[in-house]
Amino acid sequence: MRQSYLFTSESVSEGHPDKVSDQISDAIVDLFLSKDPEARVACETLTTTQKVVLAGEIRCKGVFENGEWTDGALEEIEQTVRNVVREIGYEQDGFHWETLDFENYLHAQSAHIAQGVDASGNKDEGAGDQGIMFGFACDETPDLMPATLDYSHKILQRMATDRKSGKAPFLEPDTKSQVTLRFKDGQPVAATTIVLSTQHKPGYDKGEKEAELKKYVKDVIADILPAELLSDETVYHINPTGTFEIGGPDGDAGLTGRKIIVDTYGGAAPHGGGAFSGKDPTKVDRSAAYITRYLAKNIVAAGLAKRCTIQLSYAIGIAEPLSIYVDTHGTGVAGVSEEDIEAAIRDNPKLGGLTPRGIRTHLDLNKPIYFRSAAYGHFGRKADGDYFPWERTDLVDDFRKLVS
Repeated sequence: MRQSYLFTSESVSEGHPDKVSDQISDAIVDLFLSKDPEARVACETLTTTQKVVLAGEIRCKGVFENGEWTDGALEEIEQTVRNVVREIGYEQDGFHWETLDFENYLHAQSAHIAQGVDASGNKDEGAGDQGIMFGFACDETPDLMPATLDYSHKILQRMATDRKSGKAPFLEPDTKSQVTLRFKDGQPVAATTIVLSTQHKPGYDKGEKEAELKKYVKDVIADILPAELLSDETVYHINPTGTFEIGGPDGDAGLTGRKIIVDTYGGAAPHGGGAFSGKDPTKVDRSAAYITRYLAKNIVAAGLAKRCTIQLSYAIGIAEPLSIYVDTHGTGVAGVSEEDIEAAIRDNPKLGGLTPRGIRTHLDLNKPIYFRSAAYGHFGRKADGDYFPWERTDLVDDFRKLVS
């Protein structure tokens, strides 16, 4: 593992068009899970100028039964979509929660997929698809996340809070951040460059109003990043293209699942390629990525390593993972090998064999908890005042037994 280098991660706000799509898709997941904890959902969302389109496959008691929508279901879906857009804050001519055009193309889940996923007879619930999933943790921040991504997220969260509270009324919802840090001996020592592009009210691209916006952004950055990382040598690029009034889905179409690196580790770890949002937890793209993060975080929290990457792989319709891989990047404690950690994971009865059902049970994933995960990253943060279940560190004692 390199010890001295520059590294960069980006984040995008809840008003970014792709994130609007992710949040809508996960609001639909939550809606269906609130009706039926065993619902099957694969919901994709397209957002563009004054339009939202849903497509995908579902199965849900009380909403979609025997190939038919139940009374009021279509109206509830549409209202859910409009509520998401309203909460984000879009009331613009080019994208307005109340007047946008909505189209719904959700339909029944394929029976051929269902037969592989559903439990039947002696067959346990199988994985919803083949694929590889990665989890990661490191000791760069208290929440064991890459520092570059953690700061990128938190800058945008603060700006969204200020926009909605009225503290920064000149801001609009679509914003992007990017943080470059210099690392020495594997730890961040300086912020070299920070990029921030934010949609704004008319007039905040020139003169005193532009200066007000840029000062506000620098003040937020100074509040979020540790003071020792910032200096006169830190370079700021704030709205480097100039005017940014047209944004969100009116400025660029959005699609579910296009911000998978923002959602995970900011490029500090591999990614299997599958998106999270819009999928119920039987889809291992989502649930196995959550359990690998959970395991990696517990391993680092237990002091077994400073950095940890975990990979799982699955085949569609098969319950057990095909492989478990652990890499501590040369930071592991003496006397505990990656193979020892893999065996400890494989043999821990609490994890239910890392089957889709075992993961869902251990992390209690059949609840409508996903909308709040769909912006500012799925890992290393709180939502509604509490951490997501995959951020728990309740396996620390189990892993510490490897060094006792």
